[in-house]
Amino acid sequence: MTPKSGVLLMGSCVAAIAAVGSIFELSSGSPDLGSTITSIILVASIPLTGLFFWAAVQDTRANMK
Repeated sequence: MTPKSGVLLMGSCVAAIAAVGSIFELSSGSPDLGSTITSIILVASIPLTGLFFWAAVQDTRANMK
């Protein structure tokens, strides 16, 4: 694993945590940041999780020896 793939993997984890947190906030009925902002965070974090993970895997595969 390279430092770049590690940072990308960390970004994927943070985005996944944000998605799960947003789901719990929205299901509670009264999100701290409001429904609109929490929904935007959820919608943005789901594809970012996959994108960062895919980029981390691609970087690791490209640097395997």
